[in-house]
Amino acid sequence: MSTNEGAVYAQQGFGAQLEPQAPYGLLIIDLVNGFADPAVFGGGNIPQAIENTRHLLATARAQGWPVAHSRIVYADDGADHNIFSIKVPGMLGLLENEPNSQIVPALTPAPGELVVRKNVPSAFFGTSLAAWLTQRGVKTLLVAGAVTSGCVRASVVDAMQLGFRPLVVSDCVGDRALGPHEANLFDMRQKYATVATRQEAMALLGL
Repeated sequence: MSTNEGAVYAQQGFGAQLEPQAPYGLLIIDLVNGFADPAVFGGGNIPQAIENTRHLLATARAQGWPVAHSRIVYADDGADHNIFSIKVPGMLGLLENEPNSQIVPALTPAPGELVVRKNVPSAFFGTSLAAWLTQRGVKTLLVAGAVTSGCVRASVVDAMQLGFRPLVVSDCVGDRALGPHEANLFDMRQKYATVATRQEAMALLGL
């Protein structure tokens, strides 16, 4: 994003500061084996995002934050085939028991952490995630996962629309291509969320 384009956003009043408010929660989006594998849905900076998310998850657990994970899971018989799977037919291979749909071992959910199954980009659409977070009092939702331009962005927009304050941890989200990754971080920072590295996010939260 050029300086000139950034100035246009600033002149129009985008990018106001969104202060994090406790209580905090963590959402890890689709960091499954298929998105860790460049031969399936991975590539780009997703491996680095997984490694950084491992440290973020450890912090969340140490702080006692509610933690939710999402997976893309389609019915074994394809009965829930939808527009998303028309656009990306390979998604239909992400079945409940397929290795590619399993959360990567480094981020295996712990007891008490929610695992959301979805078949569209947003982790909120048609799931219990919003109610689960609300029940636990979450105001600021830290977001990690893949991919930045797809399921991360869709989930961040829905989180904002539902009244949560999204905090996108920029080195804990990844995409198969860096151009869409950077463009979507810029856009989310301007319109929907706080965007900060893991180190910056911890400083914002006083940790």
